[in-house]
Order: sequence, then C-alpha cells, then structure tokens
Amino acid sequence: MKIHSFEDHPCFHAKASANWGRIHVPVAPNCNIQCNFCNRKYDCVNESRPGVTNKVLKPFEAIHLINKIMKERSDIAVVGIAGPGDPMCDAEETLETMAGVHACHPEVLLCVSSNGLALPENVERLVKVGVSHVTVTVNAVLPEIAKDVYAFVKKDNHVYRGLDAGRVLLSAQEEGIKKLKEHNVIVKINTVVLPGVNMNHIPSIAEKVGAWGADVMNCIPMIPVEGTPFADMISPEPMDVQAIRQQSEVFIKQNSHCRRCRADAIGLLGERSRCRG
Repeated sequence: MKIHSFEDHPCFHAKASANWGRIHVPVAPNCNIQCNFCNRKYDCVNESRPGVTNKVLKPFEAIHLINKIMKERSDIAVVGIAGPGDPMCDAEETLETMAGVHACHPEVLLCVSSNGLALPENVERLVKVGVSHVTVTVNAVLPEIAKDVYAFVKKDNHVYRGLDAGRVLLSAQEEGIKKLKEHNVIVKINTVVLPGVNMNHIPSIAEKVGAWGADVMNCIPMIPVEGTPFADMISPEPMDVQAIRQQSEVFIKQNSHCRRCRADAIGLLGERSRCRG
C-alpha cells in the first residue's frame, strides 16, 4: 500500500495528474453564499463543471462508495469534497465523511474545496480529521469588486449584500487561509476569471493571497450558466487567461491544468467517470 505524499495530489501538481486520480464525493449540498455565475440546479447529467452532481450522498454512502472504488482502482491518491454546495456550510457531513475515509484509508490525501466563509471556525476540526489540502475560491480582495461577484453572503443567520457581503467574506477568507497555513495545510486559491468584473483585478488577488501564505493559484475561465446573472457573459479568451497567469505568477505559483471537475468526479483528471452512489 502506497502512502501518498503531497506531490501525488493531481489538482495541485500537474506532473501527478498523469498517474494519480481523485474521488470527489458529493456530500455537501448547501451553500452560504450566492455567486452571480452559479446556478444551484446541480442535478445535471451531461454538464461537466464545478457544483454539478447526479446525486447527493450521505456520509455513510460516500464511505461505502469510496471503499468499493478503492478495491477496484489502484490510482486514487486523493479523496475530496467539493460540493455541490460548500463543504463548510455542511461541516458536520464533511467532517464525518473525512474522518471515516481517514480511518479506512489513511494512505490517501484528504482535500476540501470551500468559499472560505465558514473556514475560520473549522480549521482545527479539518486538521484533526486528517485534511491536508484545502482549496479556497477567492474572486476578489476588494469589497467594491466582490459586490458585483456575489448576490449575497449568509453568516450567523444574517444575510449581507453589496459592500457588506464583500467585507464579511473577505475577512473570513483571510482569517481562514492564515489559520490553515499555521497548521501547515497546503492551500490552493481558485479564482474564477470574470470578464468586465474581476479580470483586471486578479493580479491584485494573487498578491494578497500570496501575502496570506497560499501555496498555489488556479485561474479558472468562467463558464456561462443558464439562469444566472452572468448567463450572457462571454468566457474569457485563452490568451487573456494566460496573460493573467503570467502577471500573477510574480506573487504566487500558477496552476494551468485544471479540468473544472464535477462534484462527483472520479479517476484521472481527464476521465469522464463519476460517482454513481
């Protein structure tokens, strides 16, 4: 049995993606923010993008499925939770799943992808159950820009909008990322490239998250989604995304091999398999 090292995480290391795969288990259906590019109609069979799954699983179902897949495959290095909502919005389900996986498969890396709003109060709990990698989606580091990215942010039973939403989210993201690094967790930043909204702001995001201690950044071209405020936005051109990465790599290492995986993806990054539950 191979004990996987940090370099085996295919989403964090391009070289690893040729040989090592991951399992995303969709145990977290709820979300505490509303992005203007996101439609929570996540039961999409034919779409391949973040936040999409065929089915939401209970923690015990996810663990049973992981056990089955691990018997069938020898190329899984990571078990992650990336939705279809936010894993820290459904923290109990996320932590129960991660603890169960760690108990059954201590050799695999554990990974969570979050918007960061509920990270600060959960960092110690994530570390306790064995999570070694966390991705935080940061789409702005100024409230003046964040207000155009998010329709609302909900924290402590209060709904924030506009500049207040940006301030609350950014404060939580900064605190959460710094806490993760205090516990030696590897942190990747996902930033959705939104033409006309945050595209010229992304190098500033890179500078800020680099100063917070994040390890790597992944600039993701926006996918227009029907039924959202940004449904008619045109995806950025590849040359524009490449230029943004070049400007941002001065501040933080850049990833460029992301496949914008579903919340129920399994296998190598280019593989179309998904969890069936």
